[in-house]
Amino acid sequence: MINDGYIKKLKERGKDSHVYTKFQFIGLEIANILEDNAHKALYIKLCKDKNPETLLAIAKDVAQRKTIGNKGGYFMKVLQTKFPRPPKKVQLKLPKIKTAKNGKSKPKNTDSK
Repeated sequence: MINDGYIKKLKERGKDSHVYTKFQFIGLEIANILEDNAHKALYIKLCKDKNPETLLAIAKDVAQRKTIGNKGGYFMKVLQTKFPRPPKKVQLKLPKIKTAKNGKSKPKNTDSK
């Protein structure tokens, strides 16, 4: 039902670049430098949230090290030391107050024997 010419046109159009901003370009460059194209979206998001030039410098430093097998993983480990995550907010759990069936709280028994 779909025209073969239309599918070919879509494939050709998919080969064109869809990079519109600086952080997208640098994120893709980082993916190429680290030879980790499977995680392109992650690097683009990191460039959007952090300083892209700093990330690019870290990626180039990691890529120059010949002994590293997983460059993407090592890059992320270096990022955790440079940009530590903020601590999570701890929410205290308050005990639930039992209520009577009519919605009012039960009176406490003050009689002590």
